[in-house]
Amino acid sequence: MNLVQQLRHEAAVAPESGIVAVMNHGRRQEGVIPLWAGEGDLPTPDFIRDAASTGLANGETFYTWQAGIPELRQSLAAYYKRHFNADLPVEHFYITGSGMQSIQLAIQATAGAGDEVIYLSPAWPNFAAAAGIAGATPVAVTQDFTGNGWGFDPQKIRDAITPRTRALFINTPSNPSGWTADINTLKEILSIARQHGLWIVADEIYAHFYYGARRAPSFLDIMDPDERIIFVNSFSKNWAMTGWRVGWMVVHPSLGKTIENLIQYSTSGVAQFMQRGAVVALDQGDDFIRMQVERAHKARDILCAKLAATGRVRLSPPAGAFYLLFGIDGISDSYRAAFDIVDEAKVGLAPGTAFGDGGAAFLRLCFARRIDQVEEAADRLADWIRKR
Repeated sequence: MNLVQQLRHEAAVAPESGIVAVMNHGRRQEGVIPLWAGEGDLPTPDFIRDAASTGLANGETFYTWQAGIPELRQSLAAYYKRHFNADLPVEHFYITGSGMQSIQLAIQATAGAGDEVIYLSPAWPNFAAAAGIAGATPVAVTQDFTGNGWGFDPQKIRDAITPRTRALFINTPSNPSGWTADINTLKEILSIARQHGLWIVADEIYAHFYYGARRAPSFLDIMDPDERIIFVNSFSKNWAMTGWRVGWMVVHPSLGKTIENLIQYSTSGVAQFMQRGAVVALDQGDDFIRMQVERAHKARDILCAKLAATGRVRLSPPAGAFYLLFGIDGISDSYRAAFDIVDEAKVGLAPGTAFGDGGAAFLRLCFARRIDQVEEAADRLADWIRKR
């Protein structure tokens, strides 16, 4: 008996990550510079770890508030006032077991079997996979690469809408492309959602990693209080907390009981001592964010200059996030190329095939690393490209 065939179909056909396949191939090779995953090289700062350690030492190991401890929800309210000029009472905030869980809960709340959800591609693959596992159909709207960078025509969203469409997933700044919606594009997307009665799941996790201003434009800048918008976010990127698996959602207070119920029936909440670390990340971590963004900005410019100098790379410096999605002349199979680059150049990249429609001819590189390491990786890649 084939046990996999006895599983629920949506679970059995969940796709394997193309990023993990390359990582598993290269992670044990000596001297590989690992730029494949979406995380930096900095450990969580001491002031965050110390707060969590103190909570653990104080015995904060019991069941806790499903919505999040009051102190953390209050810190989120202050964070949004400080950075987004948004006056949001604590009833808007719900703590989850990672940004990924926030996405899963947003899907569960808005779409299911027979429904469709539209997303922009190339895209971080987890959203489409999570939608498919939930029984919904993910519908890709492809972005286009030009000499001016990645972009898309909002008309493509209109063309993709059917009577079964329930939600739009909008990730800006984007993983993997770095595309960042300007305020007029956000207004147009919101207008489409309003016209068709659609939910927007807004992934603004990279809002601070924006190289044109203090932060990227946000739906918070243009929305009315009762919009059909669910914000999903994580502590992973801003405060180097990828392994902590702590995230949050911002929703209208009228949805609070539903979101809390979904948390109850999945994880039943996040460990209280971990939430203590999240509190101080918000309250004391602004300087750490600024340092990371400045470092990433410098790394981006060095990387793009070195690769562009080969004359064989298609790229545009990304406006946001900390990834470069680039193409190499003569290479159309990025999956095979990613393995070759690991073996021959000793640089770990993610293949564009992992990011769906429109990504196959590109490779993604995470430049949230030490400057010397980014320089070395860029030199190795440039040498490899010139020898092709």
